[in-house]
Amino acid sequence: MYLSTEWKSEIFAKHGGVATNTGSTEAQVALFTSRIAHLTGHLKKNKKDFSTQLSLQKLVGKRRGLLAYLYKKDINRYRAIIKALELRDIIK
Repeated sequence: MYLSTEWKSEIFAKHGGVATNTGSTEAQVALFTSRIAHLTGHLKKNKKDFSTQLSLQKLVGKRRGLLAYLYKKDINRYRAIIKALELRDIIK
């Protein structure tokens, strides 16, 4: 499996504070970003995998929703996670 338990706990520790803080918005965005990167690489090789394409679109929508929530609640945390994950600023 591409996303092992150790890798997830590392993501949560880096962006959520501790490895057990799996529900923080920053940790979820970081997890979605790594999953999006993996699915994007898969789709570059398998252009006609439409079920993966649908899954990718859903993940991008979930990440966008979490980022919009974070933007409304605390703009400093939003800017920090955008900078840490090297994402574009999608909220206008």
